[in-house]
Amino acid sequence: MATTNQGKVREITMALSALPVKVVSLTELGIVPEAKETGETFLANAVLKATHYSLMTGKACLADDSGLAVDALKGEPGVYSARYAGEKATDAECNQKLLKELADTFPENRTARFHCVLAYVDPDGTLLTTEGVCEGVILQEERGTGGFGYDPLFYIPALEKTLAELSADEKNAISHRGQAVRNMVAKFKRYFDENRCD
Repeated sequence: MATTNQGKVREITMALSALPVKVVSLTELGIVPEAKETGETFLANAVLKATHYSLMTGKACLADDSGLAVDALKGEPGVYSARYAGEKATDAECNQKLLKELADTFPENRTARFHCVLAYVDPDGTLLTTEGVCEGVILQEERGTGGFGYDPLFYIPALEKTLAELSADEKNAISHRGQAVRNMVAKFKRYFDENRCD
């Protein structure tokens, strides 16, 4: 898994638990050079990262690029979600910047969505991609202690909870990453069958 984000590693590991794979993060492999995310879309960045780390490690690689698009901010932070408040910014700093940018925005205009694109590249050059989208609203203050990133601010009206107030299973059932992973699992099953992977 092309990430050092342990939250993502946990979510992906749980989602792929029924498949004949072992999820290993960049941290576990000791990979230091980071792929430069120069793409202008989530798809471009996901493919770039998966290809980069598959070539570096000689292993199949699953990469995601995900982020938050806020309507009142014309789609920002978008592909810059993880570094919205700066290259080394913490989740808390990014959340605070988002709240500041939306300070004068009425609640009804704070609609947003999370996007996730997954890209899988194996050493033979096989490329599989999937995506998922989760609709919600940005609150005026954080709620909940679960999840990571913008989860405490991302409110799901139908559930009356933020992503950070959901259990891991509840979040995976509706989240952008959960959708993308389920779509990828379906592709993996066909791929493994065709390649007789055990």
